[in-house]
Amino acid sequence: MKPTSDTRKPYGGSSRALIIALDVGTTFSGVSYALLEPGEVPKIHGVTRFPGQEHVAGNSKIPSVMYYDKHGRVMAAGAEADNASIISQAEDEEWIKTELFKLRLRPKSMKLKMNGMRLSPLPRHKTSVDVFGDFLAYLFRCTKSFIIDTHANGQTLWHHVESSIEFVLSHPNGWEGAQQTKMRRAAVYGGLIPDMDEGRARIRFVTEGEASLHACVQSGLAADNPSRHGFLVADAGGGTLDISSYAVRGTNPLVIEEVAPPDCIFAGSVFVSRRAREFLEEKLKGSKYGTSDSIDHITKRFDETTKRLFRDKKDLQFVPFGSPLDKDLSVGIRGGQLKLDGAQVAEFFEPSVQAAITSIKAQVDASQGMIKSVWLVGGFAASPWLFSQLQERLAPLKITVSRPDSQTSKAVADGALGFYCDHHVSARMSKFMYGVEYLREYDPNDPEHQSRKDRLCELPSGPRLLPDAFDCILARCVKVKESTVFSRKYCTELTNLSTLSVFEVEIWCYRGGDTIPQWILRHAEDYSTLCVVRADLSLLSGSAEPKQGKNGKTYWTIVFSVEIHFGLTEFKARIKWNDNVSDFHVFFPYVC
Repeated sequence: MKPTSDTRKPYGGSSRALIIALDVGTTFSGVSYALLEPGEVPKIHGVTRFPGQEHVAGNSKIPSVMYYDKHGRVMAAGAEADNASIISQAEDEEWIKTELFKLRLRPKSMKLKMNGMRLSPLPRHKTSVDVFGDFLAYLFRCTKSFIIDTHANGQTLWHHVESSIEFVLSHPNGWEGAQQTKMRRAAVYGGLIPDMDEGRARIRFVTEGEASLHACVQSGLAADNPSRHGFLVADAGGGTLDISSYAVRGTNPLVIEEVAPPDCIFAGSVFVSRRAREFLEEKLKGSKYGTSDSIDHITKRFDETTKRLFRDKKDLQFVPFGSPLDKDLSVGIRGGQLKLDGAQVAEFFEPSVQAAITSIKAQVDASQGMIKSVWLVGGFAASPWLFSQLQERLAPLKITVSRPDSQTSKAVADGALGFYCDHHVSARMSKFMYGVEYLREYDPNDPEHQSRKDRLCELPSGPRLLPDAFDCILARCVKVKESTVFSRKYCTELTNLSTLSVFEVEIWCYRGGDTIPQWILRHAEDYSTLCVVRADLSLLSGSAEPKQGKNGKTYWTIVFSVEIHFGLTEFKARIKWNDNVSDFHVFFPYVC
């Protein structure tokens, strides 16, 4: 099997187009793009020149860091924010350093353990969406400058495609519709797209796991994988470890399906650093190197050197941070270097390594043992210790672990474009259970019903019903084709037709396992509203026939369907009305 770049189809559009993939990572970010020419095979390019990195040739990633002044204006971002003169100016002028801001967009269901550390405060008058939007705007400006400077007639080229640019935004596997909505709002705030339906439609989303899969396919790794075996892509980044499992179902063309619900855990490299900082605070307490600024500096040097090179816990480790004159033998500092025991450094990594192993084993079980190989990508994948530990601990399961030859840190941005151009994944596994609330007929002999008796509703037509019943539309671990539409028909009774103009249906998500719950527990952690579908059904008021209720009150019966597309990388739902009341499933909530 050839790499995707050799089998990619020519662009079928009638005019030139530009697609930009923006990978905003927890600690580092990157951009790739493709200029689509009619009749030509798309080629992926990386933005390899950013302000502050002019001296580094071909560097395709920048720190996800910004400085704001006290008025909330961006003063420096990316590689420039790491410049010594900028850091000095920021201290003098009391700028606010903003980093790890991506973690603020996480779902409430994903708990974040910071080992006592806190996320840095947001700039004045800025929300997490605003900050994300500011960074998207910065990446977009850098991309524009790179394309104009790099391509022949760059200014003309940019002018031609500027108003129709499409964007692919990648995000962790664990993010859902609410996070995608925030990212789309951030793109509007950053000026990437106009705030209208046409502009919002120019944003597409892909999970970091699926983007990484396409990057691996582009490097030819799928050619080495037997069709009968499954494989796992582990995207180890700064904040999250995104685990996705697949199997090749066809080779000409290449067709790939998910074989287990994807996973996402907070086990990235930043948490290794946080554990190291926590250790250093205790170790250097009482020393002149125990100040907050000193520990920040030593931790930064640990990030840049020791963490990246660590490979053997039997060897002593050294963190170079100062001059030959820096010395404090009582805490292991000599010649500007801090000495650490290798076993201690391994402890900094251990929770992340263990979390990765646990998640991978769960994927193997969920795929019924199909998985025989792991592809490790992402910035954290460059760690020799993480790589060797995964190899060692997965060997008893006869699972091989490998890393692609290409630069792992830019896998997501390149893969996001591969997703746009090639779209190899034809089916995905549902991660959770999805459904809606309905009214269940009251059974006076059921103890559970009796306990909810105080919430009884009576419809105008007479039935006594209980709210908060859960109707499952899609169960967990179900393989869903992209073209599959899940539809359920519902009925409601209205005493006022004016409410049809603002008709809403909540789509609920249940994360508590594989058993379908009977009821929605609104305040429990396992339940959340995935989205609210709104529609104007006022057109139905003309065809709805009035009926007389049990108490003589007039009411109207409305039947509609909820249609949900689960097989896409972006959740989509809609309300579809119809006037046939003969075959609805359940009653939709009536206002009691």
